[in-house]
Amino acid sequence: MKTYDIEVQRLKSIRHDKGVLEIGLDALVLPRTARDDGTPSSSLRLPVEHARSLLILLKQQVAELDKLQPRSRRSGRA
Repeated sequence: MKTYDIEVQRLKSIRHDKGVLEIGLDALVLPRTARDDGTPSSSLRLPVEHARSLLILLKQQVAELDKLQPRSRRSGRA
């Protein structure tokens, strides 16, 4: 598995399409060097301002998705 360091530089948009949230952003993506701990994983870095904006946008999108669910399915989510 290839691993990467991803640095979000600017959030541009977010939208829902057929069960998938698509986030438009500018990011710097660099290959990650192998680590000694042996667990391959990628890393995402974003400034606190972008994290807050992303959280607000995600909440809005999830709220829109919840409106599309039948009322009986909204209350039973885990």
